[in-house]
Amino acid sequence: MTSFINDVLKDLHTNKYNLSELIFVLPSKRAGIFLRHELSKVERKTLFSPQIISIEEFVSELSQLKSVSNTELLFEFYETYKKLTKKEATDTFDSFAKWAQILLQDFNEIDRYLITQDHLFDYLSAIQDLKHWSNKENQTTFIKNYLYFWNRLKIYYEAFTSSLVDKKIGYQGLIYREAVDNIESYIQNSTNKMHVFLGFNALNKSEETIIQELLQNDLAKIYWDIDQVFFNDKNHDASLFIRQHTSNWKHYKTNPFNWITNNYSLKKNINVIGVPKQVGQAKYIGSLLKQLSKDQSELKKTAVVLGEEQLLMPLLNSIPDTIQTVNITMGFPLKSIPLAALFESIFQIHKKVTTGFYYKDVIKIIQHSFIKPLFDSQAESMIKTINENNIIYLSIEQLKQIAPNYDALINVLFGNWESSANVAINNCKSLILTIKEHLDKDKEKNLLQLEYLFRFNTLFIELERLNATYAHIENVATLFSIYKELLASETLDFKGEPLDGLQIMGMLESRVLDFETIIISSVNEGILPAGKSNNSFIPFDVKLENKLPTYKEKDAVYTYHFYRLLQRAKNIYVIYNTEVDAFNTGEKSRFITQLELEGIHTISQKIVAPQTPVLSKNIISIKKDNDVLDEIKKYALKGFSPSALTSYIRNPIDFYYQKVLKIKEHDDIEETVAANTLGTVIHNTLEDFYKPYEGKQLTENAVLNMHPKIDETVKHHFKDLYKEGDISTGKNLIVFEIAKRYISNFLDLEIQDLKDGNSIEIVAIETENRSQIEIPELNFPVYITGKVDRIDKRNGITRIIDYKSGKVEQNKVEVINWEELTTDYDAYSKSFQVLTYAYLMHAKTPFTTPIEAGIISFKNLSAGFLKFAKKDRAGSYAKKNTSITNDTLDCYLLELKKMILEICNLEIPFTEKDI
Repeated sequence: MTSFINDVLKDLHTNKYNLSELIFVLPSKRAGIFLRHELSKVERKTLFSPQIISIEEFVSELSQLKSVSNTELLFEFYETYKKLTKKEATDTFDSFAKWAQILLQDFNEIDRYLITQDHLFDYLSAIQDLKHWSNKENQTTFIKNYLYFWNRLKIYYEAFTSSLVDKKIGYQGLIYREAVDNIESYIQNSTNKMHVFLGFNALNKSEETIIQELLQNDLAKIYWDIDQVFFNDKNHDASLFIRQHTSNWKHYKTNPFNWITNNYSLKKNINVIGVPKQVGQAKYIGSLLKQLSKDQSELKKTAVVLGEEQLLMPLLNSIPDTIQTVNITMGFPLKSIPLAALFESIFQIHKKVTTGFYYKDVIKIIQHSFIKPLFDSQAESMIKTINENNIIYLSIEQLKQIAPNYDALINVLFGNWESSANVAINNCKSLILTIKEHLDKDKEKNLLQLEYLFRFNTLFIELERLNATYAHIENVATLFSIYKELLASETLDFKGEPLDGLQIMGMLESRVLDFETIIISSVNEGILPAGKSNNSFIPFDVKLENKLPTYKEKDAVYTYHFYRLLQRAKNIYVIYNTEVDAFNTGEKSRFITQLELEGIHTISQKIVAPQTPVLSKNIISIKKDNDVLDEIKKYALKGFSPSALTSYIRNPIDFYYQKVLKIKEHDDIEETVAANTLGTVIHNTLEDFYKPYEGKQLTENAVLNMHPKIDETVKHHFKDLYKEGDISTGKNLIVFEIAKRYISNFLDLEIQDLKDGNSIEIVAIETENRSQIEIPELNFPVYITGKVDRIDKRNGITRIIDYKSGKVEQNKVEVINWEELTTDYDAYSKSFQVLTYAYLMHAKTPFTTPIEAGIISFKNLSAGFLKFAKKDRAGSYAKKNTSITNDTLDCYLLELKKMILEICNLEIPFTEKDI
């Protein structure tokens, strides 16, 4: 395969040009490296290297202006804007930055295409007058300011560009316009060196003017790279611009056109592959590279062209070990490194002045890989203290109490920034130095992290310079916006041999370069090409009239780049994302459809999905041994509780983890009051109210006297359980009010019951019962234990009551088949619990008359006392027996013993239930 660059050099050599004396002008710097390499293949003798520059460098030299960053342009523009705008209509810098970015892009386009500014700005102003409120009487201040802005665009532009030229700086468009103004002077002072332009396609008006002037004065040659398939097709966007140049340039009336090639029609192996998701594409490219790496020499002729820069990291993690050398031209975005996430978190907590920091934000910073080592071993204990005390918002004083030896570090991280940009910048720089001091202890190991720190330190120094020079950053929120603007444009450059091994690049870096094997990713609509996007104040029809580029021209640019990559390639892999999501339609690019319709090449198409093994859930089964049995014996001696037994019914493996291994669930911070906390508060409040009446008859007045104490008692128990959690706002306040309402409604139910003439005697409140159960098959004692919420006598009938803060229906305390009592958790767990309480009471004091046991559900208070019942069959017409007799307890006891024997049986493992 011969490359375009090689063909150009051969032609110059054949025509007896002294290559050392030429000035080569290329679309990008990267192409210059390849051109210099190709020189050695054309010229076999020693020679001085010619001057090789990019078009931006050439134009900058012509204009005598220095290009500055977009961020600095914003500051410069704001200086001009403030001077020329009346005070009452002036936006803050933060607001200004949002729309000024778009306006700067429009200024750039206007200048690059040499548009007459007066005409365009007057036109835009007139459009706004017609479109909006020019004829409206009694215009509001907002309308007046809006029209005032549009009428002054021309003034802003003239003053801004004049200021930049005076300072010898500029944005790209202004540099191009100045270069056009200086081209005559450049030609007159030229040393008659020949300029060789190669590999260009879409040229703006400034570039066209400069190149044509040089051609007219015999100071330039230009080489185009277009295939006859595209050039001869008048509807093919790949040749849109080059066809215009051949038709419109005077130079081609008398001079030949170089060149139209015939490479695209040669045989090619084109594969179109659909792969779901970005990571899927990266993994598939990795598998392709693994096959190609069998011949390392082939990798030098291979390029991976990424349609999206976000694919770089997944791809780097997918490159097989067999590839020894990789050259990456894209640069790694600084915003993607871990340190960026740290400063993002720190800015977020300081954007507003606050006395307390949300615990998740604090933990996120403390746990960050750059910060955690600074706290030594204290980081975990700090997090533990926050969790145990349920602290949702932390002050800096609390943090210092939690970590008493780290005041300086806590001040840097969480100290008050006072909404000052200078304080913020100084704190961030101090943090960088603190991290650097720690990393310097093992410099060799931390070289990459130190490089990160250096780049971020440079970024904050730039912010400091901008703020000192212009003083427009009024608060932390504005600083954060500027910080993100700078961060987005910064990259970490990879070091390597640019001509060796596999090449990984973006679409624009591929200009002028040729490879035998091409792998292109993300060939989807909206990416390649980008499609419609009108981030401009200039309407579409105005752009058309003034011959400014629209999305159509931008799509044609990408069409050229795509097809030019394919021209000389032999093996082509076009990969697109098949997955539909919010940002990508999952539709393959029109370029793929065009390849199919051309009929020039046979295209292999397939959809590739990652190999997804069918994962059957591995049911955990733990065999019992003597050690396990010893733990069960200890627990049996302590006493099986109803909750422990129902956990076994629900899932035996949970019982094993909690009661045998004694693994406790991690207690997370309760931002919103949890259901179990609500239930405990209700239980504890009712215990406080009813405990004094044990052994006494309940009266209406006694219950009425409880009402005024609800707020204070509920608040006390919330404070006790919820610790430093806040119940004064948000969802927690709602839960607090719900707890009070539940208790108030319950007391009202009691009062109404007493008013109806029913007598209630409180027998016991929150009483602990423990009883041994005789199981002859076991040679060790077994106890059952449980705490009964309330035992009372209503009209002489003993009732065992279990409070539930959740919703319970009557059918959940009914039993049809005794055999299912210890197997069906959903249907019978509530029945099992109340029967356990009844058994414990009977074991302590055997009852001679039937009793009742059941549940009071605070979410279903209207149903009253939900009594346990034995039904003879399913259905609404079944007979129910709500009395708990000795026979009832015998049936319960039989099933209970079966379950305990199963728990203690060495032959029966703890087997997980599939729930």
